[in-house]
Amino acid sequence: MSKPLHNNICDKKRFSLFYKKHAQELSNFLYYKYGNTLNPTDKAQDAFIKLWENCTKVLPEKAKSFLYTVANNLMLNAVKHQKVVFKHQKIKPKDYTNESPEFVLRKKEFLLRYEKALSNLKEEERVAFMLSKIDGKTHKEIGKILGVTKKVAEHRIYSAFKKLKDQLEDFK
Repeated sequence: MSKPLHNNICDKKRFSLFYKKHAQELSNFLYYKYGNTLNPTDKAQDAFIKLWENCTKVLPEKAKSFLYTVANNLMLNAVKHQKVVFKHQKIKPKDYTNESPEFVLRKKEFLLRYEKALSNLKEEERVAFMLSKIDGKTHKEIGKILGVTKKVAEHRIYSAFKKLKDQLEDFK
């Protein structure tokens, strides 16, 4: 029996030829076996990367077998992961809390009063307040957005805050 010419496929030219010969074939194999949902082309690419990383350990006559085994295992791992994802999607979050019914009612009442108080603000005050408290913008940024100075933005926010505090003072 004669000795093989090469011990491995680490030579770039040899690997490139091997890739050109088997890439489409491997991708098609994975597509036919598992469908398109788990990205068979990506898994084929990942298998070639694994082959390149282990090229010193893989004999040329075993390279195709190694490649297909790795690609198949990658797809099986993806299938297993997909099952876990589906399982967790089926689990519904609990629809109850440890909050008392009185607390839940007060929270709803407060939200309604807060929304009403917001709607009673002047538009420029409401916009400045919302940009500050909800979007987290600085007074300088709010001034730029609204086309006013920083001081005017500060005044609008302060004014809105004071009005809201006065209208919601019994909810402290």
